[in-house]
Amino acid sequence: MQQTEHKKRVFVTGGAGYIGSHVVLALGEAGYEVLTYDNLSTGNRDSLLYGDLVVGDMDDKELLVKTLTAFKPDAVMHFAASIEVGESVSNPLKYYRNNSANALNLLEAMRMTGVGQMIFSSTAAVYGNPAKLPVVEETPLLPINPYGTSKMMTEHFLADLSLADKDFRYVALRYFNVAGADPQARLGQDYANPTHLITRALKTALGAFPKLQVFGTDYPTEDGTCIRDYIHVADLAQAHLDALSYLFAGASSAIFNCGYGHGFSVTDVVDMAKQVTGIDFLVEETDRREGDPAELIAGCAKIRNVLDWHPRHDDLETILKTAWEWEKKLVARGA
Repeated sequence: MQQTEHKKRVFVTGGAGYIGSHVVLALGEAGYEVLTYDNLSTGNRDSLLYGDLVVGDMDDKELLVKTLTAFKPDAVMHFAASIEVGESVSNPLKYYRNNSANALNLLEAMRMTGVGQMIFSSTAAVYGNPAKLPVVEETPLLPINPYGTSKMMTEHFLADLSLADKDFRYVALRYFNVAGADPQARLGQDYANPTHLITRALKTALGAFPKLQVFGTDYPTEDGTCIRDYIHVADLAQAHLDALSYLFAGASSAIFNCGYGHGFSVTDVVDMAKQVTGIDFLVEETDRREGDPAELIAGCAKIRNVLDWHPRHDDLETILKTAWEWEKKLVARGA
């Protein structure tokens, strides 16, 4: 879907994080006026290449209302969340507080200030361990970890509110495995302790970690390791702009999977990381992590047909290469 809206205002929670910052970049380049709201607990101020920043917590409804009242956004994009599956299993209440209760807080602030359009950062974790692949949007939601459950709860909030309030519409984007970095190496993943496989593998190649752990080699897959649908972060950012155009055109609330429709195993990713970096880093096979499904592949016909979304980086090597350029840039600047 081609971008036609200009100078509309978008309020972005969690915009200083990995995915949020790439979306803020895409919004700025498309001519939107952007305001980011982030507590910088995992995000980075330097990752914001467009717009202003309000530093605040999602549980601070007074500040949310004050900020929304002053900025008067046409839409909200909600990224702010805790995202680590393993941590959600060991500390579930953190995830229900940060991901579910704080989303409710934001929705209440939006109602109080008359903002009626939201794009929500959801996840394929809402599907759990699906019986059939690829996973389509109508697949039953059966999350197997608190992270997925916390996001599913927010989707229920959105659905119920849209039924109760004719002036509220939303798009929920269910991400599969987001990876890669801005093709111009302006942005990338910059967490102190990354858990994502690709980032972890590249940092291991650079010597930041002594070894890369592979969690589980006994899954019912061809090589015994988990299979995931990896989507380049720049393509995901474009999906958000397409979803925004969709809402601004007056379309009804909708949910879309964000993936490419095919997957790669952990072994595939490790092999490609070694090929791209030219470094044969140490890999250690260890036990499964609790809460990891064996395979997740997106059914992505809906987003391509309804939003006219055209990904440009559907290639594992490209994903790894852009992430690698970013990691080398971090090393060069001493990060």
